[in-house]
Amino acid sequence: MKIVIPGGTGQVGTVLRRALGAAGHEVVVLSRRPAAPGEVAWDGRTPGPWTEEVDGSDVVINLAGRSVDCRYTPANLRTMMDSRVHSTRVVGEAIARAARPPRLWLQMSTATIYAHRFDAPNDETTGVIGGAEPGVPGYWSYSIDIARNWEREQNDADTPRTRKVALRSAMVMSPDRGGVFDVLSRMTRLGLGGPVAGGAQYVSWIHDHDFARAVEFLTGREDITGPVNLAAPTPLPHRAFMRALRSAWGAPVGLPATRWMAEAGAFVLRSDTELLLKSRRVVPGRLLEEGFAFGHPEWPEAAEDLVRRARG
Repeated sequence: MKIVIPGGTGQVGTVLRRALGAAGHEVVVLSRRPAAPGEVAWDGRTPGPWTEEVDGSDVVINLAGRSVDCRYTPANLRTMMDSRVHSTRVVGEAIARAARPPRLWLQMSTATIYAHRFDAPNDETTGVIGGAEPGVPGYWSYSIDIARNWEREQNDADTPRTRKVALRSAMVMSPDRGGVFDVLSRMTRLGLGGPVAGGAQYVSWIHDHDFARAVEFLTGREDITGPVNLAAPTPLPHRAFMRALRSAWGAPVGLPATRWMAEAGAFVLRSDTELLLKSRRVVPGRLLEEGFAFGHPEWPEAAEDLVRRARG
């Protein structure tokens, strides 16, 4: 198959490019700064020669959007929104105008769309969409707005010959440099891998191999449309998540951090505490119902595998 991946130069794109290429597919990445074979220029906003790659392709997987690993300033939040909405809109326009449109459009979304909660897991059917939770910072709702608009842009695109799936992905854990697992691992090896703000908040995650396998699973199923949660079936509290990561690295100490310490650390790292403090308790209801079998369903085993690969 020919698979086009707009915004495929980041961590998740690297995971997919590696897996899909190894499976024998032709992979074309659309990038603002193409620098390698198989990469084609686009700006994420306007049609151009890149649309020729979409016309005649089999699958489009749109990952484009500014990284969420930044300070959530008004300017950054607006860029996060605009980069996702505009890129999704122009991908939809390219598919709509194609003489031979792809049969499938996988659109990246986020598990952050669900509410901050501890009482029950969120699946695609019964999950609570966030934005109105009491006792959380007001700007957290903007992340929900981003996710809603991201998915709405895909849903509203006039592409009747193309099946559409929104990937509500949890954090993708891979040993690649610069990814979330790499950052958490560096903190753990420095003795800073303890619970944050008590550690009761849930962490949803997915092993990189399962993420790629789930994408291939959805590619092969002609009957699945709409939102699909890409998350391991066992989200766990942050304190247990970090305990398992410390065990995998053989780190004996993990200093805990209070909320204000997390704020200070996030400021230094130019990131935001929502990534640590929001309780993302998300489960893959539709994948499990459709018979997808996770290779790494439990975090302790997944962490050990990722550590082995990082060391190798």
